[in-house]
Amino acid sequence: MPAKKLKEFLDANGAKYVVIRHSPAYTAQEIAASAHVSGRELAKTVMVKLDGELAMAVLPATASVDFGLLEEVSGAQTAELAREGDFRDRFAECELGAMPPFGNLYGLDVYADRRLAEDETIAFNAGTHKELVKLAYEDFARLVKPKVGRFS
Repeated sequence: MPAKKLKEFLDANGAKYVVIRHSPAYTAQEIAASAHVSGRELAKTVMVKLDGELAMAVLPATASVDFGLLEEVSGAQTAELAREGDFRDRFAECELGAMPPFGNLYGLDVYADRRLAEDETIAFNAGTHKELVKLAYEDFARLVKPKVGRFS
């Protein structure tokens, strides 16, 4: 079952979504293959620090964060990859590395790469390494209100 906080939020806000169960997978490419979802449609969440503050960078599984571009999009002086110790306790109900890209539920800013908006739907980790949630990108944007730009 998806993380309780995520499921309750989606249900309370009338989002139409599908839960996709798959065999355990840990990398974005493994997840996409296991769940039969295109790597472009699969959104991965990368934990970053912008001027020392935690944030989420959400981008297609096939892409990598360009930290220089992320600095431009966010207006930060420095953008860097966060270490597990920086965020481990923030997502108590999620398996490490399987956090959904709903930073608003965890008090974090979310930056979404604009390429995600090119697809009608997106899929993302639902808090475990065995489940994805798939929903309309429009609902993701409405519920999360990410800052959108090109950073991959």
